[in-house]
Amino acid sequence: MPAELTILGIRHHGPGSARMVVRALQQLRPDAVLIEGPPDAAEVISLAGHVAMKPPIALLVYEPDKPSNASYYPFAEFSPEWQAIRWGLHAGAKVRFIDLPWALRNQADEADAATDETGEPPAANPTPTFSDKQETQLRDPLEALALAAGFTDGEAWWGRLIEERRGADDPVGLFHAICEAMASMRDELGPTSHEPDEPAREAHMRKSIRAAVKEGFERIVVVCGAWHAPVLTSAALKEHSAKSDDDLLKGLSKRKTTATWIPWTYDRLSMFSGYGAGIVSPGWYEHLWVHHEQVSERWLTRVARLLRDEDLDAALASIIESVRLADSLATLRGRSITGLDELGEATIAILCHGNPLQMQVIEDKLIIGERLGEVPEDAPAVPLQRDLTSLQKSLRMKVSAVETILDLDQRKENDLARSRLLHRLTILDIDWGRVEADQRQRVSTFHEVWMIQWRPELAVAVIEAARWGNTVHDAAAAYVADRADNTTDLAELTGMLDHVMLADLPSAVERLVDRIKQVSSVSSDVGHLMDALRPLALVLRYGDVRKTDAALVEPVVGGLLARICAGLLPACASLDDDAAGMMRDRIDGLHEMLATLDRPLFMDDWKELLRKAGDADIHSLVVGRCWRLLLDTLGATPDETASRLSLGLSPGNDPAKASAWLEGFLAGSGMVLIHDSRLLGIVDQWVGSLSREIFEQVCPIGRRTFSTFQKPERRQIGEKLTHGISVGNVAPAATAIFDDYNPVRGALVEPVLRLILGDRFA
Repeated sequence: MPAELTILGIRHHGPGSARMVVRALQQLRPDAVLIEGPPDAAEVISLAGHVAMKPPIALLVYEPDKPSNASYYPFAEFSPEWQAIRWGLHAGAKVRFIDLPWALRNQADEADAATDETGEPPAANPTPTFSDKQETQLRDPLEALALAAGFTDGEAWWGRLIEERRGADDPVGLFHAICEAMASMRDELGPTSHEPDEPAREAHMRKSIRAAVKEGFERIVVVCGAWHAPVLTSAALKEHSAKSDDDLLKGLSKRKTTATWIPWTYDRLSMFSGYGAGIVSPGWYEHLWVHHEQVSERWLTRVARLLRDEDLDAALASIIESVRLADSLATLRGRSITGLDELGEATIAILCHGNPLQMQVIEDKLIIGERLGEVPEDAPAVPLQRDLTSLQKSLRMKVSAVETILDLDQRKENDLARSRLLHRLTILDIDWGRVEADQRQRVSTFHEVWMIQWRPELAVAVIEAARWGNTVHDAAAAYVADRADNTTDLAELTGMLDHVMLADLPSAVERLVDRIKQVSSVSSDVGHLMDALRPLALVLRYGDVRKTDAALVEPVVGGLLARICAGLLPACASLDDDAAGMMRDRIDGLHEMLATLDRPLFMDDWKELLRKAGDADIHSLVVGRCWRLLLDTLGATPDETASRLSLGLSPGNDPAKASAWLEGFLAGSGMVLIHDSRLLGIVDQWVGSLSREIFEQVCPIGRRTFSTFQKPERRQIGEKLTHGISVGNVAPAATAIFDDYNPVRGALVEPVLRLILGDRFA
């Protein structure tokens, strides 16, 4: 008896299609279910029946020797293919994927890419020219059918007729109608779509159907995209001979591939993520799949709950009114059930009080959704993935698709272990988390704030990193060792050391430190040495809180600082304005790092260097900055600094050099002028002594300098200048502060001070 072949043309990830597929399978009871999917994953199909498998999930097919060359095949609970797989496994039917194997598709894509690079398609298959409208229809044939039916887009048309369909009507008859509609579209648009490998794909599907028939299966059901349905029927098998299909597949060499299941997310199932078969509303489709009755009531209740979670009003009466409005709109529009458009309009009008901005939260968290799937532990995985999974469980780090803030206190053992894991993953380019730039004004070394979010593509990153080792610790250490041996960039090496210290990789630290010593010993670029020293200085701050041997780095820091002190003045000779600005920034950065260390010897050497630079004949921008840093660190007295400022701004100096001196001294903060009236008087006197022509030349530089001050600083400086301050009549800084004391205002705070200080208040 000839095999009975039934083609179920579906739309990928459609709940209505999935429901109709299940009904058709229950009616037909096939002994073979053939599904459009990668045959490369044949060995892992059976895992789809595992109770621990919770969509959204995806088949990951990749080359073992080159994991980055991979492809994903996502499934949701409401995907027709997923429901067909589950039904076939539970019913004992043979379940197979029949699409062109990904290994062969990869070869076909490369051949097409090579053809595209030449700009000349093969003469036997000339590329037709289409109008804009035809191009839109070619990308999605549903668009043409929707326009013919009077709908604005294919999504709305398909959703109205299929996804929102109810009742126990004839599902097989419905799929026959879909097949006929797609056959008409193929006749109008041509035998191929925009996919260059589509003929080979359809040839392989026909070949797989013939193989199933030859094996003796009596009732065969094929679940495929609706576009392919007309060329897979019994009539199509006769029209396209086995020889012609074999000719299409001839010459495609097969690559070695591996397949597994990985968690997926709804936002990656959305078409807005760039996924070719994506849908607009995965969260809404899940709602349609789960809830067969009271669709609008349940949906709007979820919307109200979400709004309340966001501290927005959502009263019970508003929910009732929203349901009534949405259902009324659906009735007026002739819809069998209330759709997402009606629910959205009712939500904005009533629950959101006409404010469409609140719909953004609803769209992100409900319409698209934030679900992350789960796969069973016995799914194929590299050892590194199993070690990472074990660490995530032991450290109680939940894997989620939602961005989560992780505030880690390094004084706690579990938080310290979490931090080390995240830093090791960062070294391996598995960016599960990132350190937040805003540490919420914390200056302590024992706090870290991470933003963690798991993304599906990280599964490939884990597979790629598996070549370095079977555990996260070993892989990170091996990666660091390889990078250390193959780079001569000192800044990269020292920046890597920061991560390695935080990741607690002792063997890698020693190897990296030795490499830094080797590279720094032959480096003559002082700028690079300064860039390299800054991350090393940060490492010394961790101390015993993180339980890292930061003392190992101290000799390296001392050696680099000595080389910088010896070479900085020659490096500052003959600098132009741009180079001087870069050197000033480097000096600022290094000064800030050294100031955070409790190393008096390092700071004494640095102050001595700043004083030498302040007396040297180098660019005035650098000289002015050195004196400002000396004043801030008490390396120079206020009297000495005022004298140097006066010399730098003396009328005999070149105005351009004087303004550069002032810019270097004042850039970034005007507090020194507020609290030291002598310095303010010197600056005021210098500005007043400039002629009109010279003032116009240096004014842009002065304006640039003062623009870096905070607005309150500029206001206070202006108020002090209104008192007529000059060099000759101002008092020392400390006296000026007490002269500004207002006894009336001071009396207001005396009771508070007495309460705080008690008997010590005098």
